[in-house]
Amino acid sequence: MKNWRKWFRVIHRDFGYLFFAVTIIYAISGVAINHVDDWNPNYIIIRDKIQVDISEDADIRQVKEMLADVGESGKYKKHYFPDNSYLKVFIKDGTVEVNTKTGRGVIEKVRKRPIFHQMNFLHYNPVKWWTYFSDLYSVALVILSVTGLFILRGKKGITGRGAWLTILGIMIPLIFLLVYYY
Repeated sequence: MKNWRKWFRVIHRDFGYLFFAVTIIYAISGVAINHVDDWNPNYIIIRDKIQVDISEDADIRQVKEMLADVGESGKYKKHYFPDNSYLKVFIKDGTVEVNTKTGRGVIEKVRKRPIFHQMNFLHYNPVKWWTYFSDLYSVALVILSVTGLFILRGKKGITGRGAWLTILGIMIPLIFLLVYYY
C-alpha cells in the first residue's frame, strides 16, 4: 500500500493544481445559482422611477424626445402601446414603461454582473467541448475524493479520524434524502 499512497499523493496534488481554477469557478457559481431566488447572479437590474409628459398616441419622434428628457437619448429601439394608457419602449439594455394618463413610469436597465455572469456561463456548459471538459473534471473530482481518503496514515487517516469524518460526510446527504426526497 505504501507505493499506492505515493501515487495517490502525486495524482491528488497534480489534479488539485490542474483543476484549481475550475473548482473555484464551479464553487462560486454554484453558490450564486443556489440563491437565484434571493438575487439575480447573472444580471444587475436597475429600476428608476420617472415622471414624463407623453400623449396616448405619441409617435416615434415624441417617444425619442421623451427618452432624451429622461437621459436615455440615442438608445431607442422600438415602442408600442399594449393598451390606451400604457407605453412600452425598448431601449439599449433595458425598457421604459409609462402610464400615459399619469405620466408616471419606470426605466429598467439590465447589465451583466461582472465575474458572476462569466462564471455562470461556464457552469451552464455553453459549448460541446466545455461539456467534455466538465465531464473530465467530474471524473477528476471522483479521483480527488478517493485519493484524498488514503493520503494520510494512522490516527488522522482513513483508519482513524478520517473514517469518522468520511462516515459523517456520507450520512449528511443520506439524511437529507430520507427527510426531503422519500
